[in-house]
Amino acid sequence: MSEKITTCLWFDNQAEEAAEFYVSVFGDGKVLDVARYGEGGPGPAGQAITVRFEIGDRTFTALNGGPAFTFSEAVSFVVDCASQEDVDRYWAALSQGGSEGQCGWLKDRYGVSWQVIPSVLGQLLGGPDPVGSQRAMQAMLSMHKLDIAALQRAYDGR
Repeated sequence: MSEKITTCLWFDNQAEEAAEFYVSVFGDGKVLDVARYGEGGPGPAGQAITVRFEIGDRTFTALNGGPAFTFSEAVSFVVDCASQEDVDRYWAALSQGGSEGQCGWLKDRYGVSWQVIPSVLGQLLGGPDPVGSQRAMQAMLSMHKLDIAALQRAYDGR
């Protein structure tokens, strides 16, 4: 069954490079197909127009649409991380050449926004101890890359 909704990412001219980068970061994907400009097209002959790729069970299209539009934090991808090792790995890969934000947010080298979030964060921010949750929230607000152990210590009041 095909997906009803997929994501299209508009790049200036880095669609193929970006698709290959994302596939390499997540390791469970692949480039599915590349459509290229021919002679006389609006882009250089041989340059990718679109690149379809998948990561996990999601399909994406990267489009070389030119400089008319850019990415913003209004749309971001959330990476659910089961461990600190996952947080560290995705943070390092996705932020390389990009910029780090606060509270687990970053922009990659292409300007795409990501939230690298440990799975346990929801339990810490919405746990049964409202005072502990507030301490965890305050700890999170002081972080760039999220630190699960520090968030847990804050929640526990240690």
